[in-house]
Amino acid sequence: MQSHELIREVIQKAGAKQVAADLNLSLSLIYKWGEPPDDAAGSGSSNPLDRIEAIYRSTQDTRLVQWICERAGGFFIKNPKAQWPHPYSVIPATNKVVQEFADLLSVVASATGDNHISKQEARAIRSRWEELKSATEGFVQGCEAGNFTSTSAAATSAPVVAKKVSHP
Repeated sequence: MQSHELIREVIQKAGAKQVAADLNLSLSLIYKWGEPPDDAAGSGSSNPLDRIEAIYRSTQDTRLVQWICERAGGFFIKNPKAQWPHPYSVIPATNKVVQEFADLLSVVASATGDNHISKQEARAIRSRWEELKSATEGFVQGCEAGNFTSTSAAATSAPVVAKKVSHP
């Protein structure tokens, strides 16, 4: 979906007049944000989403995106690069996600041992949680891309290496 299409849908749902009034902007500018940019015709306007994207591309600083997510009651997690670009056994991939979960539980258990969670402990919990979400997202992306083979398929496709045994 293009930014202008999303803006048009969102503004249509909320009401263009209400958005214009809330932002103290002209109704025509609000409508222009919902038009595709066309430099030759002069229609369309650099909308706020395009500007945010441009700032991000320029800075590569995800704090901008994180800030927006927090304002909407969420949290930004960057999708990891594919960890398994080639067929990979599903068992080790699953174990990685389970290990990340175990690491999170360990941090939580350690933090709650005294029935109080400090700000530093909360940050550590958040950090492990984000790592778990990232690992899980990578796993799901691998599943969606069909990058996992069954254990038996991996075993049968693995090269067999014969050792030469010397006898005295």
